[in-house]
Amino acid sequence: MAAKSSSSSTTTNVVTLKAAWVLPQRTQNIREVYEVGRKLGQGQFGTTFECTRRASGGKFACKSIPKRKLLCKEDYEDVWREIQIMHHLSEHANVVRIEGTYEDSTAVHLVMELCEGGELFDRIVQKGHYSERQAARLIKTIVEVVEACHSLGVMHRDLKPENFLFDTIDEDAKLKATDFGLSVFYKPGESFCDVVGSPYYVAPEVLRKLYGPESDVWSAGVILYILLSGVPPFWAESEPGIFRQILLGKLDFHSEPWPSISDSAKDLIRKMLDQNPKTRLTAHEVLRHPWIVDDNIAPDKPLDSAVLSRLKQFSAMNKLKKMALRVIAERLSEEEIGGLKELFKMIDTDNSGTITFDELKDGLKRVGSELMESEIKDLMDAVRFF
Repeated sequence: MAAKSSSSSTTTNVVTLKAAWVLPQRTQNIREVYEVGRKLGQGQFGTTFECTRRASGGKFACKSIPKRKLLCKEDYEDVWREIQIMHHLSEHANVVRIEGTYEDSTAVHLVMELCEGGELFDRIVQKGHYSERQAARLIKTIVEVVEACHSLGVMHRDLKPENFLFDTIDEDAKLKATDFGLSVFYKPGESFCDVVGSPYYVAPEVLRKLYGPESDVWSAGVILYILLSGVPPFWAESEPGIFRQILLGKLDFHSEPWPSISDSAKDLIRKMLDQNPKTRLTAHEVLRHPWIVDDNIAPDKPLDSAVLSRLKQFSAMNKLKKMALRVIAERLSEEEIGGLKELFKMIDTDNSGTITFDELKDGLKRVGSELMESEIKDLMDAVRFF
């Protein structure tokens, strides 16, 4: 569900858009300015590479979006808006800086600051020692990004742990927000109805198709719940099941490790995961909550080791799902790009929300995958699905 619901619903203007441009002015060829190197990652619309500036030798990340994936006028507008929003927020210390944009006949290239410190959850698991106080510092940074977005009239709409990276491998590395592909500009009082985001993090009002910036605070509240427990607050074995749980909004503060988590942390989560967006805390109010403000309230004693192992498992599950879908997506025809959700359903033959070895093997076979059985087993063995 991490795509705009309207973007791939129409294929009008496909022929006329073949020669269309995203940027208002023509640019140099990116390869004249940068040497493009190894692949760093793959999203639904773009692939990220490491690149080196020829003049200075400086290292950057380059997100390349192939135009063959931009199927209608709205898709072109979405990419241009992502670029504008990144420039708009670029001065914030915890937002990835955009260095420049380039375009040729086949792709749009966004050159950005390179973050080499890894994803949020990976870093936590790697460090081993983890406490409420550290969780408070991390969520403070995330909500400061949300507050900056809202103060500049931007709604993020896809806040999730994978979209936060550390800039370096150093101990004092900065946490940075990286992906603004679903972000939009908004005016005070304006509401939106397109259902976007990622299943675990989506707010109830988004599912009801009438929402504003308050939905970002909900998503940050979900991240905080996971940071403290290792599992999402609303969970089920299928996407519709997750959505039903979100709309019910019942929070579990009884299972481990919640009895040993401070009352102040639970109070903040309740107020961020308020079903009513009108009474939910704003980003500014979250930053004034005692658990965030007073360093002595959030204990510095290590959280239960089960939290770390669940964080590791949750992160690995998401990565494997992405990996499997990517293998399939790269073998799709142009018309089928963007249908990753449908592909997942296609592999998940029993609609359980999990993929078995046989389902994955059959699904990959149906789309012409050349993966051997041993490689598929390696993929399955990497983690176990929930």
